Amino acid sequence: MKVAVLGAGAIGAYVGAALHRGGTEVHLIARRAHLAAMRERGVRVLSPRGDFTAHPHVTDDPAEVGEVDFVFLGLKANSYATCGDLLAPLLGPETAIVAAQNGIPWWYFHGLKGHPLEGQRVETVDPGGSVTAALELHRAIGCVVYCSTVIEEPGVIRHLEGTRFSLGEPGGEISARCKVLSASMIAGGLKAPVEADLRNDIWIKLMGNVAFNPLSALTRATMAQMCEHEDTRELVATMMTETMAIARAAGADPRISVEKRIDGAWRVGHHKTSMLQDLEAGKPLEIDAIIGAVVELAGLTGVPAPALRYVHAAVSLLDHTSKVPVGSH
Repeated sequence: MKVAVLGAGAIGAYVGAALHRGGTEVHLIARRAHLAAMRERGVRVLSPRGDFTAHPHVTDDPAEVGEVDFVFLGLKANSYATCGDLLAPLLGPETAIVAAQNGIPWWYFHGLKGHPLEGQRVETVDPGGSVTAALELHRAIGCVVYCSTVIEEPGVIRHLEGTRFSLGEPGGEISARCKVLSASMIAGGLKAPVEADLRNDIWIKLMGNVAFNPLSALTRATMAQMCEHEDTRELVATMMTETMAIARAAGADPRISVEKRIDGAWRVGHHKTSMLQDLEAGKPLEIDAIIGAVVELAGLTGVPAPALRYVHAAVSLLDHTSKVPVGSH
């Protein structure tokens, strides 16, 4: 099996190193200092489960790699629409694209058989069909990441917790391609269950992201700080309750209580969310897939979501003003 990791950052390089350790042919596509370090010394993984180093092929040119069986997308969802040129050399007739993204995927209503919104495009994450044009729906395999990693230094990945990467077809079938990918990930030391309805996993993870990510960017607070502040914890619970109602209206049935989800976040401790890390690094915020699409689905399904709408408005303004020089209009 041949796998390309497009966007071999913290998660992508970790998955690529694990797959390579398990015997899969892996090609990491990266940039700049991280690319140079991995070429020279391999991918060094520091993990409470045991440190290891892997030496997959590393390049910045997908044309060197050619057609693969799977492309693992380690890019942020807001980069999907513009990655077509990088993807093209990797795609053969049967190549699957494994989208390890946060939030609502562009394929959400594809294959949702019997739902009134089956086939509906989620405009927030697929504006004008631009993502579908780059990432064809028949290639999509969903992936929900329950894993935390950071780039400690170029070529060095610090694995903090979690090894689960839930996989699933948009149509819900337990496909041969998902089974093959799952087996390869398990051989590399990861957990990779194939789910009959991955949408439930999407919403369980999203319940946390939709609240904690934007609120952390607005307040600069860690996970523990938001959970321990009484008024903020109440706002988090309200946003999660609204999200659960939207999930059910959008064809899923996540089985977890709001309090259990909050307590799980509190146990993470003084961790900065990815959105807060992006804000501090001056990067664009991943707002559309994490909260914007949820607000859009609230409108499509007729579910009231005032708390989500207000927080979305505030964090969208923050994203805008963080890009505008002081004194500009």
